[in-house]
Amino acid sequence: MKGSYHHWLLALLFSGWSAVAAQDGLQPKPFTIKGTFKNGVPGTKVYLQLGATQQPVVLDSTTLAKDGTFSFTRTEADGGNVYQINLANRQRLNFLAEGGEQFTLAGDANDSNEDGVQTSGTITGSTNMTYYHKILQQVGGLREKVALWNTEYEKASQKNDQKKINEIQGNFEKAERELMAQIKTMLPEMGSSFIAVFTANNFLNSQQDLPVLEALADKLQKENPNPKYAQAFIAGVKRIKGISVGDLAPEFSLSDPDGKAVTLSSLRGKYVLLDFWASWCGPCRRENPNVVKLYDRYKSKNFEIYGVSLDKDKEKWIQAIKDDNLTWVHGSDLKYWNSNVAAMYGVNGIPATYLLDQEGRVIAKDLRGAALEKKLEELLK
Repeated sequence: MKGSYHHWLLALLFSGWSAVAAQDGLQPKPFTIKGTFKNGVPGTKVYLQLGATQQPVVLDSTTLAKDGTFSFTRTEADGGNVYQINLANRQRLNFLAEGGEQFTLAGDANDSNEDGVQTSGTITGSTNMTYYHKILQQVGGLREKVALWNTEYEKASQKNDQKKINEIQGNFEKAERELMAQIKTMLPEMGSSFIAVFTANNFLNSQQDLPVLEALADKLQKENPNPKYAQAFIAGVKRIKGISVGDLAPEFSLSDPDGKAVTLSSLRGKYVLLDFWASWCGPCRRENPNVVKLYDRYKSKNFEIYGVSLDKDKEKWIQAIKDDNLTWVHGSDLKYWNSNVAAMYGVNGIPATYLLDQEGRVIAKDLRGAALEKKLEELLK
């Protein structure tokens, strides 16, 4: 029972933010947060931290005044981030800032928590935080039920009461479904704001709720595309969705080993094997001799390969091309798994291949070895 309870809101899924370039129209905006901790001891350290993970980054610090108050001013340059007020490493309170807000914190220094979520303290001052506290309240209600169910579950396990165990498990699953339904109902109200992305990332299932995620990504693209969190979310949904057979392969341009830009569309009119690989990928390197053999056979028959590398070391990339005798077209942005093209095509593992027809449409995916040879023979005989 305990193992099936999700610890929501404790781990944000925005690890890709740092890879997103600054967007035009994204203006840095300051925000302030002023707070009061009743029962606070003057001189107690207060930290402003970035992130709600286990190791947030300390940005600034101050101490409680005689009346238990403190304040911070910070400029938000990314369009939205999760911050944390840390009271002497005993109590943590998360808040979402997009810039331009004036937040107010009301807390009790006698409270103690480690995760930034379970506390009686509140931070107000924005629509983001209004919804954030609504979510906390709903999650808190389930947590209280789970605490009781865990006690009942342990007693039933000791008595080997399988009927009771099944009843508790059923109650939990029902309550979990009800919580998810409440949150999904609330999501459209959030529009294209930071809290909408925060909620989607922390609560929705990437496969079961893909239509909801796609709808939010489309809304962000139209209404609020500039923040880094929006760009990361849009790219993440594209990666989940991927490119399907029948789709027109998205255009991109990458630098070849000599630094020359090569667009995918420059190969239009030929059958193209789009091959995602890397010098560090063992299965890719083992597959390369088969691909070389097929390329030598069909390169004179209107066939080309565009190798998209997920390398981050240019020298290792170039050396692998030389060592494996890969004489076709190559390109890379040297961003490893943060490759924009990999995200665009929904590549979650390599090797990954997309076979394109002469108009640039995907006609097959992930063909290797004998299957790739058979398809090329069918197309190019």
